[in-house]
Amino acid sequence: MTDQTANTRTDAAAPAIRLRGLTKQFSAVHGAITAVDHVDLEIAPGEFFSMLGPSGSGKTTVLRLIAGFERPTSGTIELFGQDVTGKAPFDRDVNTVFQDYALFPHMSVLDNVAYGLRVRGVGRKERRERAAKALAGVRLENMADRKPSQLSGGQRQRVALARATVVQPKVLLLDEPLGALDLKLREQMQVELKQIQRDLGITFIFVTHDQEEALTLSDRIAVFNAGRIEQLGSPRDLYERPASRFVADFVGTSNLFDAERSGSLIGREGEHTIRPEKLSLSSEPRMGDGLRSAPGTVVETIYVGSGIRRVIDLDAGLRVTVLERNDRSRSEETDRGDRVHVSWHDEDVVALIPPGT
Repeated sequence: MTDQTANTRTDAAAPAIRLRGLTKQFSAVHGAITAVDHVDLEIAPGEFFSMLGPSGSGKTTVLRLIAGFERPTSGTIELFGQDVTGKAPFDRDVNTVFQDYALFPHMSVLDNVAYGLRVRGVGRKERRERAAKALAGVRLENMADRKPSQLSGGQRQRVALARATVVQPKVLLLDEPLGALDLKLREQMQVELKQIQRDLGITFIFVTHDQEEALTLSDRIAVFNAGRIEQLGSPRDLYERPASRFVADFVGTSNLFDAERSGSLIGREGEHTIRPEKLSLSSEPRMGDGLRSAPGTVVETIYVGSGIRRVIDLDAGLRVTVLERNDRSRSEETDRGDRVHVSWHDEDVVALIPPGT
């Protein structure tokens, strides 16, 4: 067994990234601002991991701490079992892809991809071979001689990915790399990005504020709020079983029942939530076998292509959104002002954990 193989096996036994008590404070006029607040996290080798949250939630700061662009106020950062907390960015086996791509306009696509190998002293023949292979990996082998200005936004994004991965980092950090693309191209790149990650087998850590993007791409997601991880889990876990009001409201669309409405409508104590697609409409109440109904009035109907979104004011004093599939299974047409009954199954109602518990 070679030394390289032995090191690979040792690395694979440890998390790709381990954060322990990670804290980052920035100085301000009226005292320190805590951007990251005692974050503990482990990310597995080969995982596509997303950090999701609104602006100012701490997700980008955590990414910059992992990259080495910021130094933590306290806590540790480990990369495959090695403490890299005090190491400079160039001494960490990670690479970063930013939103603006930062390609050299005067260089060909091939030379852009090979640049990192050139800086590392790799010979011309080897670096061109490796750059060509990296371009083939992102399906741009026929664009090698072009300049970045001759490429589309999605193609430039793939060149940036090839340049970041050609040096074979153990971890690839992606800071909202699809944010500058239009919606259709962004959706195409989401599919391609996931395929590239699977082909390379590299750990991807992806930062985004777009919850649909995170749900589409990720093996696991950490939802950040006020410098802390509010919930950690698979996309299905976060969507189907949000742990808090913040996660329920931020990840997708939710109908939130406060303690009073939960008691009168659901028959349970505490706060609860239910997704719009779990609700149904009918002209008569539907009860029994775990099924509940509440009367209300349609206040808005919104056509969204694949579905019909209806906003209902319940007589109990709560406004809810119902999402019906745009197919033959949906209820008859309803207009604003129509009286309806909103129904749901008890098993689709999720209890929310109060903050700080």
